[in-house]
Amino acid sequence: MAGIDPDVSVSAHTAGPLPDVPSAPGTFLQDRLAGWISDLTALHELTERLAGTATLDDALHELLDAGATLVGARRGLVVLEPSDRRGPVRTVGLGLSHAELGLIETVPRAATSYGRILEGFPDTEAAPATPDLLGDTGLDPRRREVAALLGYAASYAVPLATGATGPLGAAVWLYDEPAEPLERRRHLVGLYARYAGEHLARLVELERARADVATVTEELLPSRLPRVPGVQLAARHHRGPQGGGDWYDALALPEGALGLAVGSVEGSGPGALAAMGRLRAGLRAYAVMEGEDPVAVLSDLELLLRLTEPARTATALFAHCEPAGRRILLAGAGHTPPLVIGERRTEFVETSVSAPLGMLACWEAPSVEIAPAPGETVLLCTDGLLRRTGEPTDRAFARLHAAAASVPGAVRHDAGAVADHVLHAMLPDGPDHGDATQDVVVLAARFD
Repeated sequence: MAGIDPDVSVSAHTAGPLPDVPSAPGTFLQDRLAGWISDLTALHELTERLAGTATLDDALHELLDAGATLVGARRGLVVLEPSDRRGPVRTVGLGLSHAELGLIETVPRAATSYGRILEGFPDTEAAPATPDLLGDTGLDPRRREVAALLGYAASYAVPLATGATGPLGAAVWLYDEPAEPLERRRHLVGLYARYAGEHLARLVELERARADVATVTEELLPSRLPRVPGVQLAARHHRGPQGGGDWYDALALPEGALGLAVGSVEGSGPGALAAMGRLRAGLRAYAVMEGEDPVAVLSDLELLLRLTEPARTATALFAHCEPAGRRILLAGAGHTPPLVIGERRTEFVETSVSAPLGMLACWEAPSVEIAPAPGETVLLCTDGLLRRTGEPTDRAFARLHAAAASVPGAVRHDAGAVADHVLHAMLPDGPDHGDATQDVVVLAARFD
């Protein structure tokens, strides 16, 4: 491992000097070489484990565990506060409860070693150690009081930073007894902290990018659902980590009508988000102009996709609803068919087989008319709900039907409760279960 200093002694313990024992020069060199190899091996294993973490929280926990091993401590905490003030901000503890972390935070920052690192004090070029918190009367009284309450007697802190991003945060480990790591351990944890800073900087940028994608996604989707007499609406959206192209919409149309739409754009990331935004905006315009003809709406949408995204495909479903007469006219383009959920039936709407938008030279498919009974819910969803189960398509469809059929009668009056029940039945371990790269959209419409 580059950075190991051969001039630093091999011993990593705080014990006193060993008695002079005559030894051959070759034995002494072999012992030193064995110590360096051991350090290299340990450092390599710890950095490999850190490199395997994919989230900030996992990386911070791994950093604390590895640092505790290197400096010989049992407890500690790490505070992530990038100096550019753009976040994210984290405080993670090792062997400390949330209440204990809160108690530590009552100590003035300038009075703690890690706090001085976070505040950028000039005397923190070297990692500061406080070997005897309880016996050093020159320390801040509150710091000594908290140490006594929590039962630790010494601390050792290191900065987390990179040359490109500057300070990212600080980590501190706590000893139960007065102690201080010797030079060899300081050297190793310093090397590890420098690597950790680079890894954390990458994860910080990744989390910021994901947060930006999440913000853009939410801005592209409806901020609220319309209130149309005769129908109750509820929507659930779970975004994949890279931001997929799944979307939904509900808009009030003239003469008390309602337009419902769900769709999925091929791919993920900024390109898919941009395409999704264009398609949703286009569909809203087409729905206002010719919403009574869902086939015409999707035909116009297919033309828009060809003009703006010639190399991309998309699936979509549009339904023109007349709540007063409980009449729905819908058409789909390669999309998952909707479900009708009621006391007497739970069944998929038999839409005709059609290709996704942008796949054929000319898209066209017939529309389908359905008439939901009073109290029935029409459930629209995207393919991501099926894919996140990790099952073959036919089994995923069977599972979706079973989930819809098992909605308790006591919650059928609430469109949101119906959507939540189906989601939980399909993904019992939560929305991150299965193929979590997929977006999930569920749109429920209950008719009075």
